[in-house]
Amino acid sequence: MAVLQMLLLLCAGSSLAEDLFSPNVDIIAELEKLKTMDERIKKLEETLSKVLSENEVKKVAFSVGLLESGTGHTGPTNSQKTLVYKKVFSNIGGAYDSNTGIFTAPIKGVYYFRFYGHCQGGKTMAVSLLKNGATQCSLHAWIKPTSNGNASNGVVLTLEIGDQISTHLWENTWIYDDPASYTSFGGFLIFPL
Repeated sequence: MAVLQMLLLLCAGSSLAEDLFSPNVDIIAELEKLKTMDERIKKLEETLSKVLSENEVKKVAFSVGLLESGTGHTGPTNSQKTLVYKKVFSNIGGAYDSNTGIFTAPIKGVYYFRFYGHCQGGKTMAVSLLKNGATQCSLHAWIKPTSNGNASNGVVLTLEIGDQISTHLWENTWIYDDPASYTSFGGFLIFPL
């Protein structure tokens, strides 16, 4: 076995030596090919790194409740009012602003949003979800004086970078928040485009 391996090494070495010292092989040209190949490999590695970072999965999600304390009502107002959800349960990606109540899309993609409203008996509740100021969907509750009401709605939207999503309380309506039944708003990126 050892003799066979030695014989194979000798043949391979002999063949290599013949190729390197052959008058048909330009060693300088071969070295230049290796140099340009190294440069090409570096460029490929840079391109691959860039593509991988661009295709990294972006995580965007938020879940918020209307009032920091979790108790109380908002309304009625004599004009439409942007609801500002102060109780932030999560804000992955930081796209929800708890000072303004506005979600701003950080990347182009398809998003899912859901909002929930709670209303006490004898009150009327109406809330709309807006994309860049245009109503996309709404929820309503017109309640008998002796019972409470809840409503929820959701929507899937394609957003561009910078598109803004918010919820608005209609004029002359109320919305109530309590710890057992948070009036809430949330959303997440389904997939980037």
